[in-house]
Amino acid sequence: MTSVLPPVTLDELTQLTHRASTVIERLRERVFAPGNQKQLDLRFNVRTAAEMVGRTEKAIRDAEGDGRLPEPDKDPDTQRRRGYTLSQVNQMREVFGTLPHRDPEDSALVLAVQNFKGGVGKSTVVCHLAQYFALRGYRVCVIDCDSQASTTAMFGMNPDVDVDEDEDTLYPFLRHGGPKSLHYALRATYWPGIALIPANLGLYDAEYEFAARMAREPAFILDRLREGVESIADQFDIVLLDPPPALGMLSLSVLRAANALLIPAPPNNIDFASTAHFLKMMEATLSELAQHGGARDYAFVKILASKMNDQKSAHMAIKRMMDAVFPQDMLQATLKDSAEIDNATANLSTVYELTGAATRTETHRRCRAYLDAVGREVELLARKTWPSHHRALRKEGML
Repeated sequence: MTSVLPPVTLDELTQLTHRASTVIERLRERVFAPGNQKQLDLRFNVRTAAEMVGRTEKAIRDAEGDGRLPEPDKDPDTQRRRGYTLSQVNQMREVFGTLPHRDPEDSALVLAVQNFKGGVGKSTVVCHLAQYFALRGYRVCVIDCDSQASTTAMFGMNPDVDVDEDEDTLYPFLRHGGPKSLHYALRATYWPGIALIPANLGLYDAEYEFAARMAREPAFILDRLREGVESIADQFDIVLLDPPPALGMLSLSVLRAANALLIPAPPNNIDFASTAHFLKMMEATLSELAQHGGARDYAFVKILASKMNDQKSAHMAIKRMMDAVFPQDMLQATLKDSAEIDNATANLSTVYELTGAATRTETHRRCRAYLDAVGREVELLARKTWPSHHRALRKEGML
């Protein structure tokens, strides 16, 4: 029996792809600054800056008065201070000795936000965690290992235009005879303190190449990404890995490269079942990988209830079950399902980037509180891995 629908040809699919690219370009033109370069417009008043730096407002004024710190820019019309940028806040932290960096003897936290299922909020968690840590003054590297490149786009780069797979992504490093380190791929971002190794669709080819070479060179394939992360880790406090949402060679490499795991898991039946399968597959996979390159230990493995909706009784019931089944493994904080996150993402942005009237709504305040709570808990876990922070943690009553 012949279909009444005309067949969709390859030419028509090509046209569809071009139209999709046009939509992305128009979106970039609308939400990005002139020249298609995203900029960070955050400004902090002296009270907020003092809280971020851990010093008094007077101490900041005094430092400006004696020349240790420059005074903030003034509005040319009103001559009022425009507030401090994040770079200026970090300059204050440096002057006052309150930057939270780990000691060189401590190992960088290499945190993979990992789940083999898509749609659980991985990239959302990665982007917001990176920006939370940057606001706190840490040195952050985000490595986009996903050929869909959502994280790359969120940080202001068009994967199809701004990113060259042969120069800017992990792909050259993962090939045999590639660069000795990942320094070639590090890109500065518009966020002070955050560097990015971007991705694009070309990274998908690495999956095929890795699979073809796995039988011949298992140690090289499994540990190549780990070696790359180690080649740049001395520059950062936190390295965040955003892997593909599938059980493939890149995902396995991420599991080998990380020294801590955060597993986003929405509290619904399908996603919770998927997370349970993920944990089972991860245990079996790591056991198999250990035979090829030694066991891999993690500083911590935590499950984050993501896309949580307190108004849904099913979500609350499954969350209670998750807490009962994983009493030591769940983050206490949850990432709520929020229109604020959805609206920001629609503009290739994050909640931490919003300014002006958008930040004065109750919805924004609630969402920011959820994100900050997740960030604080992960930050505490990170600091517990650094011996240089243990004295301060004991003083704070956190250890």
